[in-house]
Formats: sequence, C-alpha cells, structure tokens
Amino acid sequence: MERESMEFDVVIVGAGPAGLATACRLMQISKDADKEITVCVVEKGSEVGAHILSGAVFQPDVLDELFDDWRDCDASPLKTAVTNDDIYLLNSDKNSRLMPNSMVPKTMHNDGNYIVSVGNLARWLAERAEALGVEIFPGFAASELLFNDDNSVKGILIGDMGVGENGEPKDSYMPGMELHAKYTVFSEGCRGHLGKQLIAKYHLDNGKTPQHYGIGFKEIWKIPAEQHQQGKVVHTGGWPLVDGASGGGFLYHMEDNQVAVGLIIDLNYKNPHLSPFDEFQRYKTHPVISQYLSGGERITYGARAIAKGGLNSLPKMSFPGGLLVGCDAGTLNFAKIKGTHTAMKSGILAAETLAEGLIAGIDGGKDLDCFQTRFENSWLHEELHSSRNFGPALHKFGTFVGGAFNYIDQNWFGGKFPVTFRDTTPDHECMGKASDYNKIDYPKPDGQLSFDKLSSVYLSNTYHEEDQPCHLRLKDQSIPVNVNLAQFDEPAQRYCPAGVYEIVEEEGENKFVINGQNCIHCKTCDIKDPSQNITWVTPEGGGGPNYPNM
Repeated sequence: MERESMEFDVVIVGAGPAGLATACRLMQISKDADKEITVCVVEKGSEVGAHILSGAVFQPDVLDELFDDWRDCDASPLKTAVTNDDIYLLNSDKNSRLMPNSMVPKTMHNDGNYIVSVGNLARWLAERAEALGVEIFPGFAASELLFNDDNSVKGILIGDMGVGENGEPKDSYMPGMELHAKYTVFSEGCRGHLGKQLIAKYHLDNGKTPQHYGIGFKEIWKIPAEQHQQGKVVHTGGWPLVDGASGGGFLYHMEDNQVAVGLIIDLNYKNPHLSPFDEFQRYKTHPVISQYLSGGERITYGARAIAKGGLNSLPKMSFPGGLLVGCDAGTLNFAKIKGTHTAMKSGILAAETLAEGLIAGIDGGKDLDCFQTRFENSWLHEELHSSRNFGPALHKFGTFVGGAFNYIDQNWFGGKFPVTFRDTTPDHECMGKASDYNKIDYPKPDGQLSFDKLSSVYLSNTYHEEDQPCHLRLKDQSIPVNVNLAQFDEPAQRYCPAGVYEIVEEEGENKFVINGQNCIHCKTCDIKDPSQNITWVTPEGGGGPNYPNM
C-alpha cells in the first residue's frame, strides 16, 4: 500500500515523562543554538496522560534541570510536598511493626520530594513542549517499525484505523501514516511492544541479566477529612505477600482529601494460583491501610507492569537510527521505588545526544553510541549503580535477609558494596506447576474496601472499539488449554488485573477466551505467561484506559 508520510528530525513514541523531557530539552537546545529541529510526539492514549499510572512520589531535582521556573508556575502539578514517612512491616493480616527511620535504607527517605499524579505531570510537560514548538499527536498508536535499506530505523507506522475483527476495512477505515525521522526515540513505558522488538533485533541486551518486573496496582480514594494527613507517605512490606511472593504496598496522602493506595507484586512469584488483583484487595483490609480508607469512596482503579531490573538488566540504549529511554529501557530505581525522575533524566541525556549530532550535521540512521558515554558520566548512572543489588538481594535472600542486606549496602556502603548480585532467571520461568502448590482461598469482596475485577475495570474508563483485530496475539492457539491449563491451571485467569482471559466450557471442552475490550494495557500477560505464548501489540489508537489523574 502506498501511504502518506511526514518527515521530522526526531519522532518520539510515547508522551510520558521520558518522551516529553526529550522533546522539551531538544527544543530548548534548538532555540539556544538558533538551529531548527523538528520534533513530533505520538501517543496511543486518547489524550496525554490517559495511559499513565504511577504511585507516585517524585524527586524534583530533574525538573530543576529542565525548567528552573517550575516552582513559580501556578499550573505546576507538584502541589503536595512530603511531610513525613512511615514504613511498616506487616507481620499478618492484623499485626504490624513501624520501622524506626534509623533502620530504613536511606534511599527510601523522601525529604524534599512530592506526591504527584504522573499523568498530570505529563499533561503539564506536554503544554510546555507545545509552547516550545513540539507537535504532539494523541490518539495515534505507533504500530510498526520502519527500516532503511541499511537496517537502521527509519521511523514508525501509525496503525490503521477502522479495521474490522476480520481484518477487512470498515466504512470508517483510515490508513495509517508513516512518520519518518533522522532519529526515533522510543519511550513507550514498561515492556513497550516496539522497544521489545528493537532489543531483540539489535541484541541490545547481550551480556545483561533478564529484565525483571512487578505489577503495580493503584486506586485513588476520597476519604473523610479527619482521616486525611496531606503529605503523609506510608510504605509497607510483608503481608499479604507470603510463601515466596514479594513486593510492597503504599498509601500516599494527596491534596483534596484524596489518597493513592497501591500494591506492587514482583512477577517472579511461583504459585500459579496466586491472583495479584485479589492480593491487592486483601491488602486494603489491613488495619494500617483500612484506618485511612474506611468510610471513603473509591474514585478510580488501574494497574501497570513495572520494569525493575535496574542497571544489571539495562540494555544498550542506542541503535542505528534511534534511542530507548525511560521505562522502555528500564531506568527505574527500585531502591527508591521511583522511576519518573530517572526516566526524565534519560530523556534529557537523549535530547543532548541527539541535538549534538543534528547540529553537527551527522547523517540520520547512525548509532549514536556516545549516548552510553553521556549516560555513564551522569548522576543517573551513579544512582542506578548504587542500587544495582537492591532487587537481586531481595530475590536471592528473601524479604527479611534481603532487606537487612540492603540496609547495610545503602546506609553503610553507600551502594558501593564490592560484590554485584545478579538474578539470571526470567520471571516467567519462576512459575511452578499447579499440582505443587495449594490453591488460595480469597475472601469475597465486601464492596467497601475490596471489590471485583469488572467493577474495578469500569473505574479505569477503559474503552476499545470491539470490532477490531484482537491486540492480544497467541503464537499457538492450543497452548492455553493443552499446556497452560494442564500444567499451571492457566494462570492468565488470575495474573491479568482486568479479567481479559477466561477458561470456559463449551460442549464439554475447555476453551480459552480473550476479552480484549477489558485490557488496561498493563502488559503483565506478555511478561508472566509461562509459555511466552502471548504477545501484546497496540490496538487502535485512543483505545485502552482513560485515567484522569493517575
């Protein structure tokens, strides 16, 4: 098919903090150098911020680098400074222990940080980017990579609109457009489907440990004023994640009597009967959390995978014709439970690398591997290096011994412990056989603190045009029943936080059903399927969740 195309100096895929920081810094350098650089950002969400979900406590130093006037801006999305930290070890469903600050790894202290909606931060960054001259196209999904004859990245193809489930054009059909660029920056977030292809094509992860992931749940609640303490940060470890499952929870007191509550579950768990969604529902019933939520109203719900392998899993971030930044590469600092400031810094470094090449007149399509040198000379590399053992220690030694090691590493050695631990087992290979584990009896939702999946998905404002090709692709249609059901009791029924996957019986036979319209784009299925049989690809642009302020 002959397609229309547009030419830019730089195309950025994904309007999250990393992509928008890249765009803003590029245009700042362009103006300072009086050198025109054309920049386009495409975003698959219906609007900027629609697909962004994060805790989040934000370290603002990186914003000082990008916009030193943000503190004087009335529209700034940073409104709630952290006032105090509480960290609890939950020993059971009733008991807990408040950890003294002196026993907490210093990376988890939040002096000077802010409780934010990263979605609203992205919306603010988008406004600043457009004011600088960046073109932003929300509602357009980058569906395919385009390559030059020399195998360098040429750009991306915007997915066709109006294609029916049968693959045929509907009356509303609009062919996708090609966006060509001298360089393309991929900032799709965790497990980006194009980033995944680039890592494989260019072997960017050679010599690296496998990337590791968690699934993060988040709800925003409006709570009674007398239970609200604006600026208070609560983190927890332990219950309900026991028997080989690990992770941690959070509750952040935002403005307007709202709190963000969530649970992160490492995706290296072994028990195939574990349901991350139901673990989150149980979590909210613990007295440490329920004391704030009781009598409140749940406003919204969402879930998203998190890349937490850190420096040990970080791929080479440059390749012919482009760069990987932010969570598409995996720049999150797990020791701080923060990834927004690191994602933005990677974008700033990418912009400086691109601008240097473009202003010097370097031809497009080159591998700007000087990006690696710039990264290694930055505070971002120093920060990720100091936290490189945090996740592997927890995986290797467990929550208690691993936590003790991390305290020693961060507080005594400053993250410079002379040994580097590595976790070389991919998360999906950790799944055990169903016959080796007991089923978990989860309580029924009470409708006050705990809820069912479908009512939760409703609050995510998820929408997909139902008559379109399914964006959850099976490599082998027989594996879900013949392998995953037989060996693992088909865990997709449980690890999906949106009720996308079901096993139903039809005419006496089991059938695997995909309810793709429920998908909230968390990517967990692409990560945790023990057979690696599910591939997540982007649906029609504008589909998916529509988070207002997550």
